Amino acid sequence: MRIDLNSDLGEGFGRWTLGDDDALLSIVTSANVACGFHAGDPVIMRRTCETAAARGVVIGAQVGYRDLAGFGRRFIDVPPVELADDVIYQIGALDAFARVAGTRVRYVKPHGALYNAIVHHEAQAAAVVAAVRAYDPGLPVLGLPGSAWLRQASRAGLTTVAECFADRAYTREGRLVPRGVPGAVLHDPAQVAARSVRMARGEPIEAVDGTPLTITADSICVHGDSPGAVAMAIEVRDALKANGIGLVPFAGQPLEEQPLMDTKASFAEERA
Repeated sequence: MRIDLNSDLGEGFGRWTLGDDDALLSIVTSANVACGFHAGDPVIMRRTCETAAARGVVIGAQVGYRDLAGFGRRFIDVPPVELADDVIYQIGALDAFARVAGTRVRYVKPHGALYNAIVHHEAQAAAVVAAVRAYDPGLPVLGLPGSAWLRQASRAGLTTVAECFADRAYTREGRLVPRGVPGAVLHDPAQVAARSVRMARGEPIEAVDGTPLTITADSICVHGDSPGAVAMAIEVRDALKANGIGLVPFAGQPLEEQPLMDTKASFAEERA
């Protein structure tokens, strides 16, 4: 039994820092690195990629709305064509720094409000799918099980990877409880670790209303910006290993190098 452990990293900006990326990059197997739209800047992106590459952590592009002030946690009604271009821009920027570090972007995961929107927003989900296909159709995509995002990605021929959240509460429908609701974010490391083990085994956890909920996932997310994030990630990692669950990146095998698709031709097809 094995599973991937991912975290959102590189989310500082300029002199402002958030989380302990250096410590978390010694714990997780996949790093969802901010690409400059909701957080991150060139210096942080390069440093995060270099550290991840040195430690064998797989790099993923965490793409979001153009919303530094709101940390990408506010829905923006972006026209689909513009959203697709924004996503391509972000993947390409991070991929440049990953390549300089001797590796490359291996997967894509939306961030924050965009992640939640494309659970049900068909047009925006289609835009992000089109962007990934245009940039590199070999990139796996990470998202919430049952989302429009993963459904459309699968239909488009992309490799989809379902994830669960160690430190977030769920509704009975398997959606994330909005952050503004009390109890949406869990802070007890022992509780979070025990839930992680159950989810990795495919066993039910309790939804926010007490309903048993089974989530099938290949990756567990531990947030890097939560208070005590490092201690929580260590507890989750140690609990998984103690229960015989190995930590292996879902995108661990090197992707075959291939030329980028012609963006204009691809979007002409998508818009038709």
